[in-house]
Amino acid sequence: MPLAVELVSPERTLFSGDATMVRARTVGGGDIAFLAGHAPFVGALAVSTVEITLVEGGSEKAAVHGGFIEVSDDHVKILSDLAEMASTIDVERARKAQEKAQAAAQNGRLFRAEKKKPAQSEQVLSDWNRKSVAPRVAKWVAEDSRAAAFAELWEEGAFGPDSP
Repeated sequence: MPLAVELVSPERTLFSGDATMVRARTVGGGDIAFLAGHAPFVGALAVSTVEITLVEGGSEKAAVHGGFIEVSDDHVKILSDLAEMASTIDVERARKAQEKAQAAAQNGRLFRAEKKKPAQSEQVLSDWNRKSVAPRVAKWVAEDSRAAAFAELWEEGAFGPDSP
């Protein structure tokens, strides 16, 4: 018997369909996979990728930024504050957001309109470069791993309220 899966954000239902497995990452609990017959479960989602293995083969991936997952009676409900299916992520937009964040840090303006001293902005830029975001984005694009790119860039603060 398949799992009935729903992935919902405040804007819309992103996915609704049958799956053989759902894998997600929970806050403080790590990765967890759900199969038909799983015990009831409720957990808080971490910023990560959710993978839905489809009944007909293949899989769908989504980047989620927090939220909750509930499993009960072979139904999986994923409620996320912000989510995007991998197939719809605009990689170029993510790159532009990264460039904008780096420029803001260099100019003394930080992510999410925070006001910091120049030394703090230099530290943010140093941290950004140390994490080697650009090479990872190139790797994700080459691997067509847009959901991972989105999730990790979001987690690092690349998408603030002023992002396009």
